[in-house]
Formats: sequence, structure tokens, C-alpha cells
Amino acid sequence: MINLNGISKSYETEAGSVLALIDINLSIKESEFISIMGQSGSGKSTLMNIIGCVDRPSKGQYLINNIDIGTLSDSNRSRLRGKLFGFVFQSYNLLPRLSALEQVELPLLYQQSDNRKERALNALTSMGLRNRIYHMPNQLSGGEQQRVAIARSLVVNPKIILADEPTGALDTKTGLEVMRIFSELVQKQGISVIIITHETNIAEQTNRMIRVSDGRIIEDTQNLLPKRIL
Repeated sequence: MINLNGISKSYETEAGSVLALIDINLSIKESEFISIMGQSGSGKSTLMNIIGCVDRPSKGQYLINNIDIGTLSDSNRSRLRGKLFGFVFQSYNLLPRLSALEQVELPLLYQQSDNRKERALNALTSMGLRNRIYHMPNQLSGGEQQRVAIARSLVVNPKIILADEPTGALDTKTGLEVMRIFSELVQKQGISVIIITHETNIAEQTNRMIRVSDGRIIEDTQNLLPKRIL
């Protein structure tokens, strides 16, 4: 589904050119549960942004379902991103004056989709939030806010969810609940979930662990016995 071939990314700074990614080769199939690990500055977030079509590589080829992303205009790349990807963030990225239902409707509003309210309600119900749909973010716990964010990512029926430190702001128990949700999305809906994390205990719950350091992939292993999510 996803193929990165010789991907590099550089940024220009006052001190000169900085290489954030160096010659990345990576393939991701459907229904994979993947963690990308690395310390701050390792390049893992840059890699996520390129995978999610948020940023363009400086060198190399990026293919999604044999479509060369480098040949797409910005508008076509944006449309592809909206169709294929759902995004979840550590800080939830919820708008303070919108209810949970309105938060989840937003991606559908941008896409001018039909049945927005019904689809948003179904997504929230699947996250166990049927009785929280009219609550504002400040009326929800951290775990509930993250589930709203996951529902928002799911409402567009994505093939891939990219989650950037999704448990970083949560306590251990709530973080495990979020990881269980991701695991079920892979197993029951066939969605590929890619988690960016620096936490080993989170990465050990996925089925494939990729480690990034100094802009390079230094480890890519299948986790045949992922840590059981209690």
C-alpha cells in the first residue's frame, strides 16, 4: 500500500542545511499495527508528516497504491490525504467551542459529505461516547477527548490512521484503553495504524516496531508476541 524509496528530507536553517531524514526505504501493507520509535529530533515526526502527505520529501519516491505522490499537485495531494488518512495527536486538537458531535463532523464538512451528523454520531457511538455527544472539550476527561479525536479520524473511513504520541498526555490506564481501541481497529476493520512514540511499553503493544535515529531507520522488526493489552 505504501512504499518509500530512498526518501530524504532536508531543511534550510540559518546555520545551513539540516538533514532530517536520510535514504529511508519503507513498505507498509494493509492492516498493519506499527510503532515508529525515536528520541526527540530523531526524524520520526518528519517521517510521519511525509507518510501522511503533510510534507514533501526533498529526494526519493513516495508511492501510495502505486500513485507517485511527487507528481500530484498540492490540491490533489490534499484530497488524497483527506480520503486515505486519519490523524490523532497527543494534544487532541479539539476546538474549545465545539461539541464532541461538531468536532467529529468537521472533516465531513470540509469534504462536503452527506449525512454528516449521522456518520459523526455513529463514529462517537463506536467509541462509547453516545452520551457525551453534546459535551464540550472542557467537560470531557483526557481519555474521552482522545476518543473524540479518534472518532474524528475514523469518520472519513480512512485506510490509515497516523497517531502522534496519542498516549503521551494520558495516565497509564487510559493510555492502555486507547491502545486497545487502535488494536481493535486493525483486527476488526483492517485499518493500518501507525503510532509515533518514544515509549518502549507503547511500541511493544504493536506488531511491528520501527526505530529511527539521526534520520535513519536503524531497526525494523516484526513483533510476533506483542505485549498483551490488559
